[in-house]
Amino acid sequence: MSAGAFTRALAAKAVAAVLARGQTLDTALETLLGGTDQDVRQLPDRDRAQVRALAFGAVRSHHRHRALLNEVLDRPLKPGDCTLEALLSVGLFQLADPEQPDHAAVSATVAATRLLGLERAAGLVNASLRRYQREAPGLLDRLRADPAGWYSHPAWLLDRLRADWPDHWQEIAAANQRHPPLWLRVNRNRASVRDYAARLAAELGLSATPLPGFPDALKLESAVPVERLPGFAEGQVSVQDAASQLAAQLLAPEQGMRVLDACAAPGGKTAHLLEYAGGQLDLTALDISGSRLTRVESNLRRLGLRATVLVGDATEPATWWDGRPFYRILVDAPCTATGVMRRHPDIKLLRRVEDVPGLVSRQRLLLERLWPLLGPGGKLLYSTCSLLRAENQGLVVDFLAAGAAQLEPGTTAPGLQLLPGNRDTDGFYYALMVAATRDRATG
Repeated sequence: MSAGAFTRALAAKAVAAVLARGQTLDTALETLLGGTDQDVRQLPDRDRAQVRALAFGAVRSHHRHRALLNEVLDRPLKPGDCTLEALLSVGLFQLADPEQPDHAAVSATVAATRLLGLERAAGLVNASLRRYQREAPGLLDRLRADPAGWYSHPAWLLDRLRADWPDHWQEIAAANQRHPPLWLRVNRNRASVRDYAARLAAELGLSATPLPGFPDALKLESAVPVERLPGFAEGQVSVQDAASQLAAQLLAPEQGMRVLDACAAPGGKTAHLLEYAGGQLDLTALDISGSRLTRVESNLRRLGLRATVLVGDATEPATWWDGRPFYRILVDAPCTATGVMRRHPDIKLLRRVEDVPGLVSRQRLLLERLWPLLGPGGKLLYSTCSLLRAENQGLVVDFLAAGAAQLEPGTTAPGLQLLPGNRDTDGFYYALMVAATRDRATG
């Protein structure tokens, strides 16, 4: 068994799990690479990295690959041919991506058919990939007439992006296709950004860049496993995109404040809020998923921080709230996650246009149910990692129109939208709202 064929077969299995079973790519890869199969367990680190690179690349460009397959195949694939479609996508990614060595891409991908029980399709795989090699310029040129194929996004999402961001949608689509950097959050209570960057250079030879306006953020020019980061185990640094780090800065909790992180898992923003106030907050980390809250608890232990970790539905405060007001509330709402597709390209395959209305309804319900928990003068920060106005500006404008809330004085426009790729961050939305001092929180 050649290593090249084996890594391609594993990558195809991961991609097929996304296509056929709706798994996230992270879950599919974790299941494959962390399982009990002896051959997989003995894979060297470089081959494991190759499996991940192939799977992520195939998923990131899968809409383009589907369009190309329509051109190079004599007959369309059957609906049940998910593993074959996944393998062809892996092969096309290798041939199209300049960073992937393609000298043995076709032969290794053909050899992977045997490992996947697709021996009968070996000729089809060989012919399709060879045809792409011969005709790539013309095939790609024809894709310009198919926006979903050219930009490698689902058509419904491109329509939404064009409508919401008429001057930026092409830049957004291009940014979503780029590999994201590794952003770090330096624990301000343990080190300065400058000192930690110097430590990275001295100990690992890594270059790291700060970002003006994001005081705890460092961008690594070359990604490394987190366990290799100096001081990671001791809580000196965490992995968190710079755009996500704005939450603590905007809420600016003061020491001793009672704070609610209403949708806390996996806990990056929870920890940053605590770090921002030197660990001196009465903070409740709430999430509807008990299993996801174990990640929050693990992060807090590593960082030496304390919070009340609570399983509960944020839209049903009567089941968990003790009646005492909060003076800072973070509502990091569940959303389409269309701002983080460069990190999670499977979103383009898993998210559907019909998901949007249900998410907007829950987002609005979260605001309506949590707003009364604010004390006089308290602040609520509404946040999503979405790019869709329906989940962001549109929702906040409607909520403000109801009269209960007002934007933080001095805030212009209905919130702040960061677009993916702008300053090399993810796409995030924030709206900071403040309760009038005469208001009283009610249950």
